[in-house]
Amino acid sequence: MPSSTPVTTFRPPFRIGLGYDIHPLKEGRRCVLGGVEIPSPVGPDGHSDADVLCHAIADAVLGSAGLRDIGHYFPNTDPACKGMDSLDILRRAVKEVEKTGYALQNVDAVLIGERPKIAPHIAAMKERLAEALGLPPACVGVKATTNEGLGAIGAGLGIAVHATALIARI
Repeated sequence: MPSSTPVTTFRPPFRIGLGYDIHPLKEGRRCVLGGVEIPSPVGPDGHSDADVLCHAIADAVLGSAGLRDIGHYFPNTDPACKGMDSLDILRRAVKEVEKTGYALQNVDAVLIGERPKIAPHIAAMKERLAEALGLPPACVGVKATTNEGLGAIGAGLGIAVHATALIARI
């Protein structure tokens, strides 16, 4: 049944966003995931610090409010974004959402990759992400899995992340 309320004025109490990012792994590249530097012979390659976890979460946060993706706010053609700390991208994504009259409630993410092993770093990642997002660590989920040897990720050539974000009307 169609609503008599125009879509442009409808502001649901909660909204959910989905984010995804993938980066190739490169030998000798610094490995930063969730704002934590992980000792590894390989790291995600990209224009900023290539923190694939932060990028997927930022897209989920922005998407939850119906905003554009991080490429709009931080284009890889902008020299000012070269080597940028992706925790700053998260801080800005949260501010953009707050401008819409919503507040971030929680995020959840799954890293998918064969390497590096991140389980020992998850608690530190949650702390760094929580600080950047303005959330308690209990409201930040970070998990990891492998691709069971399948595809490019399974061959250890890249790392990907799926993330969700929940926002509530202020």
